[in-house]
Amino acid sequence: MIVGLYGGTFDPIHNGHVHVITQLISRGLVDRIIVVPAGQPQLRDGQPHATGAQRRAMCQLAINSLPDDVKSKVEVNPIEILREGPSYTIDTVAAIAATYPEATVAVIVGTDAFAKVDQWHRSAELQELADFLVIDRPGAKTPGAIDIGALNISATEIRTQLEDQVPEAVAAYIKENNLYGR
Repeated sequence: MIVGLYGGTFDPIHNGHVHVITQLISRGLVDRIIVVPAGQPQLRDGQPHATGAQRRAMCQLAINSLPDDVKSKVEVNPIEILREGPSYTIDTVAAIAATYPEATVAVIVGTDAFAKVDQWHRSAELQELADFLVIDRPGAKTPGAIDIGALNISATEIRTQLEDQVPEAVAAYIKENNLYGR
């Protein structure tokens, strides 16, 4: 069994993220995906705009919008939001591995994040503990990366103008909670 760990700021989760989840499950590249909104991201400029609880809620709304055959294999886990202090992927991978002792844990990342994996906390140990599923960016052909026809969507743009790039329930949540200057 392969358990995919899909971490990110998800500020907000958008259709590009949903596409990755759907493709990985539909293509049988993972058996289960655990979506983990970051608590205190360490390699990001600035803190998230939405709170951890808001980002977790948006992730759950997005997962709830998936077809049943995909949704049944995806869960949102708040482990990093609930963790005090900085969140490190290796700690999350260790917790997931303890929960699924018979599974292989695969960290799902884009090519841009994977290019910086050597900067991650305890990187060498992490790379021994988990596999990596590296997703090619739109229009890129990176050796070793998986081409899933990724969507060219930016969370930064969504925060300023493109609400139609998120699942409908997430757009309603953004509006209802007056997130991102809406």
